[in-house]
Amino acid sequence: MSCNLHPLLVLQLSEWLEANNELEFVERDYAARLDLIAKVRGLQKAENYIEKVPASFRGEVIYRTLLANCVVANNAKKAEEVFNKMKDLEFPVSAFSCNQLLLLYKRLDKKKIADVLLLMEKQNIKPSLFTYRILIDTKGMSNDMHGMDQILETMKAEGVQPDAYTLSILAKHYATAGLKEKAEAVLKEIEGENLRTNRGACRALLPLNAMLGKADEVGRVWKVCESNPRIEECMAAIEAWGKLKRIEEAEAVFDKMSKKWQKLSSKHYSALLKVYANNKMLTKGKDLLKRMADSGCRIGPLTWDAIVKLYVEVGEVEKADSVLNKASQHNQLKPMFNSFMIVMEQYVKRGDIHNSEKIFYRMRQAGYIARIKQFQALVQAYINAKAPAYGMRERIKADNIFPNKALAAQLTQIDPFKKTAVSDLLD
Repeated sequence: MSCNLHPLLVLQLSEWLEANNELEFVERDYAARLDLIAKVRGLQKAENYIEKVPASFRGEVIYRTLLANCVVANNAKKAEEVFNKMKDLEFPVSAFSCNQLLLLYKRLDKKKIADVLLLMEKQNIKPSLFTYRILIDTKGMSNDMHGMDQILETMKAEGVQPDAYTLSILAKHYATAGLKEKAEAVLKEIEGENLRTNRGACRALLPLNAMLGKADEVGRVWKVCESNPRIEECMAAIEAWGKLKRIEEAEAVFDKMSKKWQKLSSKHYSALLKVYANNKMLTKGKDLLKRMADSGCRIGPLTWDAIVKLYVEVGEVEKADSVLNKASQHNQLKPMFNSFMIVMEQYVKRGDIHNSEKIFYRMRQAGYIARIKQFQALVQAYINAKAPAYGMRERIKADNIFPNKALAAQLTQIDPFKKTAVSDLLD
């Protein structure tokens, strides 16, 4: 198992092949190139590249690829522009494009989901399995179990059967909501009659059983995989044992994995690193990082995220910040959104406005478009510091963000010009 080729190298190879006429490019090749440019060099460069694609190959696949990358980057403004451009170019509105918008709004603006569903209805676009999966997850995230069940019923009535992945989303939300019996019933459905013949289910069952606190079940499922495990089953088992705080079992799975696959990638190391972070085991985490460096493995965003979390969990916020800062200066890869938020939230708790603003700025530098979540955290820093935030409403407006109820309530707390009983008397 080797570390995957770096996207930059793949991009350079594809550029060389095109420049030297080694390949006869078709639309899918141009779309693959566009995808790489978006991932390595950003959305603006990808958009510029479209102009260079011969007009005859500038079809729906090209724009769909750009749309998907806008969604990955959580750039709602750009995603909506691309979606509208596709309509202007008279490409048919597809389930794929609508699903991309649903995915985006699930994260950024749940109120807009209804608009997409209305558009699908008008255009006579049948929801796909992926559509239902997004809707189920959205209801689950909002803790609306009744709504989640209704979507499941509609889906089945439309003849769309949930796959194991959709069922695992259901089980996860039932478990989080404390509906243990419902979660267990879904787990039975995922497992089927015979786990040995339905081996693909193990990957989902391991962490879900851990969520329900069922160590015996995790052990039983792992026994099916143990003699000849697949790499994704090892990852799931490490996560499961980590959730149950059974560190030795997680380490044993990792050792088995590293013996079977000589060259592990940063993603595989990060699974155990995350376990150490969640259990505040700094020394073990550092030892694993050293082992990782010695193996010559390329460290990327997943590893940075685990290291940042590791330092935050043991209370070394400044050290986490320093790791994040070094990672941000990495040329090709940027740290995950979550890594910035973990550090920012620590500064917010302290009411440290200066450092909260600094992280907010660094996220922007890294190419993350401002979202409500970031502003909520930033405003909370001012609240915790008992300081007024001049111009905050204007900043939010400039980012095309419409405050939700929670943010609006926060903003009234930090309004430097709000009236008080005393100021009324003095007027």
